[in-house]
Amino acid sequence: MQYDIASIIQGYAQGYFLMADDNDCLGWYGSRDRTLIPLDERFRYPKSLQRVLNQERFTVAINRDFAAVVAGCANRESTWISQELQEIYWLLHQTGYAYSFETWQGEELAGGILGIVIGGAFIGESMFYRIPEGSKVAMVKLVERLRQREFVMFDAQMMNPHLERFGAYRIKDKEYKTLLEKALLSSSTLI
Repeated sequence: MQYDIASIIQGYAQGYFLMADDNDCLGWYGSRDRTLIPLDERFRYPKSLQRVLNQERFTVAINRDFAAVVAGCANRESTWISQELQEIYWLLHQTGYAYSFETWQGEELAGGILGIVIGGAFIGESMFYRIPEGSKVAMVKLVERLRQREFVMFDAQMMNPHLERFGAYRIKDKEYKTLLEKALLSSSTLI
């Protein structure tokens, strides 16, 4: 199937995101509230995770195994990442928009975060882990990377208890779109 990458990026740039419904029908979604991961001093994580970070059990990589991260994110009992959306992520990856931020333990993929980069916005699509703490370490290291690269925002789309532990917060759609416009003017790069 042919996809118009420019139109897909335009949808994300307008504040929408793609999801498949229970029938695997792909559609654009928005939200009155948007969840952001703070890139400032509000970012936090549990003390127990600091011990894991200090042990240096994991290494990080970007796009070392993009396909495995997409598959890991989609491998759930109930998923909104349909086969069609996986194909779109692959095309976005090939055109420089979609990235996987990964943690590895030796040669084993421990966890990862799938995201789309447009300007200074990192739009987190999903995350997963295979080894305990793998996705949490990925989150901490990704925030460090986004700070270093002067990203404006880390959009996590929807709140959940896991993200709250990292200081995630909600903003209204109007505020989100203003911040997104600012991020789109930036020329940050993940790599």
